Amino acid sequence: MPDMAQLSLADAVNESCPWSGKPISADSLTLYRGVVVGFCNPGCRDKFAAAVEHFERAAAARGALPEPNDPSHAPGVTE
Repeated sequence: MPDMAQLSLADAVNESCPWSGKPISADSLTLYRGVVVGFCNPGCRDKFAAAVEHFERAAAARGALPEPNDPSHAPGVTE
């Protein structure tokens, strides 16, 4: 897992939080499918992580996605 402390605001693909619309904060970055995504606070970042995990598990249960820890789920992996 990448070191979240090394993520940078300059690398974020967004300028505003997808949940609140407020400006993103350096302490609230995450890596999603190989890109840095920013949030206004750690709570929004954690809410995003929980939502992604929930939907990926639900889709995997229906056979729509590989399990989240499956190496083929990594960005850039093609079948």
